[in-house]
Amino acid sequence: MEPMDIVGKSKEDASLPKAIESKVLLGCLNSTMTKIIKEMLPADVRVARDAQDLLIECCVEFINLVSSESNEVCSREDKRTIAPEHVLKALEVLGFGEYIEEVYAAYEQHKLETMDSLKGGKWSNGAEMTEEEAAAEQQRMFAEARARMNGGAAGPPKQPDINPSLES
Repeated sequence: MEPMDIVGKSKEDASLPKAIESKVLLGCLNSTMTKIIKEMLPADVRVARDAQDLLIECCVEFINLVSSESNEVCSREDKRTIAPEHVLKALEVLGFGEYIEEVYAAYEQHKLETMDSLKGGKWSNGAEMTEEEAAAEQQRMFAEARARMNGGAAGPPKQPDINPSLES
């Protein structure tokens, strides 16, 4: 029997239609990309809205291209789930081999940060981050990624502040 929500519809029926989910995801991508574009440029440089839209469309197209090729790599291996190795192979097939080392390093860093957060961070006791904490963590991760992209080291990852009210 399927779990039911308060109005008697199954959770699948209550989920957003795929077209709306895509628009929500694109909205998140747009705001994230807008922020990255503004942060990467000097303060006195402005970007025309149509140029910004074009950059975002390029990002979306790149994601579609890599996703599609990753799916093909996965299918050729008779797998049903795209793994990180499939994405790296897709980058190579598409001619982006020079980025594989950086992408893999970023992936490894993400795994370490995620594992650290799950083991000893706020999530270890079931508590969730507030929206402000999540935004601050996202900004920290963006700064580290920019530093890596610009050839500088970002230094050790900052540990999230522990909320005293969550400690037992």
